[in-house]
Amino acid sequence: MKTPSSMVGSALLLALAGQVSAQQAAGSFKVVADTLASAMMLFLGPANKLYVLDKTERNPTMAPGKNHPAWASVIDLDTFESVPLDVRTNTFCAGGTVLGNGTWLNAGGNKAVREGGQDAGPLGSAARVDGDNVYGNVDGGKAVRVLDCDNAGECTWYDNARNYMKFERWYPTLETLEDGSAMIMAGCIDGGYVNDRNQDNPTIEYFPKHTPQNANWFGVDQELIELQILDRTLPLNLYPLIWLLPSGNVFIQVGLEAEIFDYKRGIEMPIGNIHGGVRVYPASAGTVTFPQTPANNWTLTILFCGGTDKDGSAQTWTAQNPEPIVNWATSQSCVKISPDVDVNWVDDDNLPGGRSMGQFVNLPDGRFLFLNGAGRGTAGYGNGSDWTVGQAYADDPQQTAYYFDPRAPAGARFQEAGASPIPRMYHSTATLLPDGSVAVAGSNPNADYVDPNNFPNDPHPTYKYGTEMRMEIFYPDYMDKARPEPKNLPEQITYGGPYFNVSLTKADLGGKTLNINATRAVIIRTGFSTHAMNMGQRHVELATSFTTTPDGDATLHVAQMPPNPAILAPGPALLFIVVDGVPSKGSYVMIGDGIIGNHQIQPESVLPQSSISYDQWHMGA
Repeated sequence: MKTPSSMVGSALLLALAGQVSAQQAAGSFKVVADTLASAMMLFLGPANKLYVLDKTERNPTMAPGKNHPAWASVIDLDTFESVPLDVRTNTFCAGGTVLGNGTWLNAGGNKAVREGGQDAGPLGSAARVDGDNVYGNVDGGKAVRVLDCDNAGECTWYDNARNYMKFERWYPTLETLEDGSAMIMAGCIDGGYVNDRNQDNPTIEYFPKHTPQNANWFGVDQELIELQILDRTLPLNLYPLIWLLPSGNVFIQVGLEAEIFDYKRGIEMPIGNIHGGVRVYPASAGTVTFPQTPANNWTLTILFCGGTDKDGSAQTWTAQNPEPIVNWATSQSCVKISPDVDVNWVDDDNLPGGRSMGQFVNLPDGRFLFLNGAGRGTAGYGNGSDWTVGQAYADDPQQTAYYFDPRAPAGARFQEAGASPIPRMYHSTATLLPDGSVAVAGSNPNADYVDPNNFPNDPHPTYKYGTEMRMEIFYPDYMDKARPEPKNLPEQITYGGPYFNVSLTKADLGGKTLNINATRAVIIRTGFSTHAMNMGQRHVELATSFTTTPDGDATLHVAQMPPNPAILAPGPALLFIVVDGVPSKGSYVMIGDGIIGNHQIQPESVLPQSSISYDQWHMGA
């Protein structure tokens, strides 16, 4: 149960949330919730709820029924009330994704800790394995935590050693595959600012495990595979940037290198190095995929913006470098690549200013929102060093958000969107919500909880950034426009198969029936947000045609997903109907059959020819 003080805070924030809704404050940031645990990790789960995961630390809110702090919570998006959740293991810098059956995973983490993020005890001690320590946490490096939900949508974290990985993984990346299982890549065993050979885990494994007894449709045992690219790119191989490609291969960018990985056959195909600087953690560039549409044959194009222009050498990224990290310049460079089509890197518009830890969120209208991060330094924190401000390795918070429109002419793709009063530094997050707004949370460049209302103060006289618990919502510029309210939206999207019909009134079309020509059916998978990434985030447009009526209404004929699960892996997502740039509220849909395994693949949908009523065409209505 929440403490009385947190209940009062929730009531106040609920009242504020109601005011925000009434104001329709497009282009603004508004505080709507207290996350109770700082949102190092954030994702949109089932039943219209947001899930927060922090690292183990001295948060003021206690775990339900436990005598230790909570480092997880859930936020009801209908009320903005936050409730703490109990997690057994240390989730520090874990990764996550959602499986093809709708189950959310949180994998990896770090050892059990005590005050100040120090080791709770020696390896194998009761303090490490039984939670016999001040924070009641257990080693989390091998953990795979499963969000276990009942039919009412009430969920708890299930953390059982039967699900654990073979080796520890701190800073792993997860990606859902065509069968709905998860690839878990990279990480380190212990910790540090960057990786080193003594603790490196340059491998991939799968959840569920791909074994002969539990074989997926690739039919091979791939329990643990070492990747050469991860070995070559030390020390910059943590949180590798990975995407499943429509070809069925996986694209990997880590250090300064990149490759296409045929994971079914275990073949690595290196391509040319990325230019413009280091993008991977801890440089932490913003990354996002362009909308995959019928017009581009659902090609996957990936954009990288920011980071740092430092080289990838160990000398630069270790204590051998005398230059304080907090003073490092950040990069303005943006580059993109479409690996299935062309393995050459292409420059795109520069950022308005250099930024590390900036984050992209796909919007349903086809633009991206770019927000959070710092103008100097990198991700990470450390103790008592000239490299830091307080403990932070970054400074100069970048509080202005921008839209990026991939359809705009070169030189005009970034446009200012709004500014937040809250610095969002290391360990910040953001994710799209079903109403088309964006939740923004987190920021905690500290080893342990730092009261944001009581610093800088002894024992933190040099600290500049506290532990941020306020969650904001950013309202994009379409939020104050009349939103379409489509009818007959499905609960499942299949791979191929018969098309479905969506009903739209003339009012839904903005009073102009011919806006049906500018109407799109868009699926967005919001992903798992952490460390300037949204693992698994995608924007996929479905093929459509339409029929209008003499009274100005319309039927949108919508194709199912193309018969290729590698375009969008199975699992839950949001379906938006976007009319002339204005999205409906998102509807929850299941992509595929809701299973982990072989999904039914049907013939490609065949749409009827578009037809506009003569009356509407003649009147131009």
